[in-house]
Amino acid sequence: MELVYAFLAGAFLTNSVPHLVSGMMGNKHMTPLAKDSSALVNVGWGYVNLLVGAFIFSLADRSLTSVLSFDNYSIAFLLGSFAVALAAAWMFSNPNARFPWFK
Repeated sequence: MELVYAFLAGAFLTNSVPHLVSGMMGNKHMTPLAKDSSALVNVGWGYVNLLVGAFIFSLADRSLTSVLSFDNYSIAFLLGSFAVALAAAWMFSNPNARFPWFK
């Protein structure tokens, strides 16, 4: 179960980055809430992802330095991070990107 926690923590923590950066720069960016969410919504969504990722990370009862140890835990964390980064790159390379529930 610890490896699942690591994968999910990597995914959520990585997903927080574009939302926090876009929001702090005052830019609109897509969230699950709207196609063009405001900067404030993006900062909020980024912090939700950050807090969920940190909480999931804490469930594994590991330290932050364990991510750099290159054991199974760190590989699972990095795979979760990589999966979200690839999905975001693929999705946002399309100028008409949208989630399926946006009509």
